[in-house]
Formats: sequence, C-alpha cells, structure tokens
Amino acid sequence: MIENNSKAGASGAVPLSFLKQDAAPGTVNPWLLVLLHGVGSNEEDLFGLASHVPPNFHVLSLRAPNVMGHGSYAWFQFGVSPQGQRVIHQAQEAASRRLVAQTLATLSEQLGVPPERVVIGGFSQGGIMSLSLLLTQPELVHGAMVLHSRLLDEVLPFVAPGAQLQGKQLWVSGGNRDQVLPIVHSRSIREHVQKLPLTLRYTEFPSAHEITPDELTAAMQWLRQLAA
Repeated sequence: MIENNSKAGASGAVPLSFLKQDAAPGTVNPWLLVLLHGVGSNEEDLFGLASHVPPNFHVLSLRAPNVMGHGSYAWFQFGVSPQGQRVIHQAQEAASRRLVAQTLATLSEQLGVPPERVVIGGFSQGGIMSLSLLLTQPELVHGAMVLHSRLLDEVLPFVAPGAQLQGKQLWVSGGNRDQVLPIVHSRSIREHVQKLPLTLRYTEFPSAHEITPDELTAAMQWLRQLAA
C-alpha cells in the first residue's frame, strides 16, 4: 500500500510530507526504512527504490522543508567559500534535523516499530542528514545508510557519547568517479567513525554521483542482513 501525506503541519500530521509503502501483509515485527533525498529533489526521488527494499520493511520517503523551486527542496542551503570550502546554513540544517527526528519518532510510534528496527538512509545531502541524525540522536535508530555523502564538521560538537553508539550499524558507500561529493568525503566518514563503537560497512564503487545497480543491490543486501 502506498500513501502520500501532503499535509505537513496539519493537526495530527507529522512535520514533514512523505510517501509511504507498507511492509508486506502479514509481516511479523516489521522494520522501518526512512529515506532522505538529495538537494534539489523531492520525496518521489528515493521512493523509486521502495520496490527493491526487503519486504519486511515499511518505507517512508520524506520531503525536505526548504523550497528551492517547483518540486525542488533542500535540507539546508550551502555555498562555497573563496578557499573552496563548503559552508552550510547551520540554522537550516539544525532545524531540518529536528524535523526529521520528530517525523521519524512520530511515525515509528504510529507504525509500532521500535527504534531498534528503524534505519534512516539517504543520498548526497540526504545521506549527510542521515549520518548526522545517527551520530547525534542514536536513540532514534538502529542504523543509517549513507550514500555519496559527507560528514558535517558543524555537527561534531553534538555527537552522542560513545556508549550511546554501541551496537549501531552504518553503511557508507561512495563513487570513485564522483565529482559532486568526491570519494575523499566517504573515506573521511570511514576514518572518523572507525574511532566509534559502531559497526561500519564501507564500500566504494566505480561510479559518479549516482546509485548504480550494483550499489543498490549491495545496500539492499545489507538491509536484509540487518533484519534477518
């Protein structure tokens, strides 16, 4: 069953609009996968992956709150400094992270899926948000699936104590031909989280800024193993 919530902010509604695909009928103890799109896209983008997700998962694809144009949204705006460094709109990022956390917690409760069966994942800026949420509010999720993304220096002061990250699961993948978020960013994530007490699955693919069939297959296999 596919549902579309477009009444963000309405009484009784969750904070962000989303598309939802239910787990297969009769699923016992279903899991929940929450997907976050990249900058300039919308909730329909990653929802296209729903048919590939293991059937024991509910799938939610969220829409970012900041409007860029018709059908185009972002979790936060960013620019590039004269020195070539990416500079983000920190207030927007923090606000979006709060909205994602509220949406995730509300829908997790409504669906009856506890945090230990919740995975958040995203591509590009959506992966950035997914990683940030896992590291700062690990109590909300079991793990994160981070594709072609980077770690924000701005969230490092808010990373949860190591004890709270114990047992959490993290998928990180990137493309070694990615010109938008070069593979150095994925490797930087790997270097940072290897110091933390979570379980990392790290993979590089011969790809650009895209999710290739091989990458999708590998990521879905990781999800399948988590929920086995």
